[in-house]
Amino acid sequence: MSSRTHEEPKILAFDTSAAHCAAAVLCGGQIVASCDEAMSRGQAERLMPLLEEVLKQANLTWAGLDAIGVGIGPGNFTGIRISVSAARGLALGLAIPAVGVSGFDALAHIAPDSQIPAIPATRDQVYVQAAASTPRLVPRSEAESLGALFFCTNPALHAQAIARVAADRRSMGLPPPAPLYVRPADAAPSRDVPPVLLDG
Repeated sequence: MSSRTHEEPKILAFDTSAAHCAAAVLCGGQIVASCDEAMSRGQAERLMPLLEEVLKQANLTWAGLDAIGVGIGPGNFTGIRISVSAARGLALGLAIPAVGVSGFDALAHIAPDSQIPAIPATRDQVYVQAAASTPRLVPRSEAESLGALFFCTNPALHAQAIARVAADRRSMGLPPPAPLYVRPADAAPSRDVPPVLLDG
């Protein structure tokens, strides 16, 4: 690796964990291009063209990248799988590392110190990860009882944060990115399997 590459890593980061496609390019510690598009479906078809566009904005080619950063969730299961699969494939084809970045780690990078990173979910629930605890999916009222919550409503800013975290971690030899799925704190038994009855 050249000293220039070491000093100025070029990171392509993207996220489709919610109803959007978002991407950003970090070069030499600066965000040089970013974009996002709202969409509830069609992310699988739109992601690669969008990545090509953001690379063009940054005057980069695929061969010029040093690492891939990807949002691994929590969020929409299908969207997360789309991004993670794309990141792993790109990393393999380009022979560069792919770094998975959780939504909590990305938000922690941009959230005020006094606020807890939070990600909205369906049915008025929220994904949260308080300090030194495991990620949880809880009702919004319970999440709010933990303290001030920080939500990021700008997907491009979220992608930029993923790029910065990935730049910090790209040389750590981490395993390939994998989706982060968070179950409710008190998950109900599957409706397909009858509950186990214990003798009194």
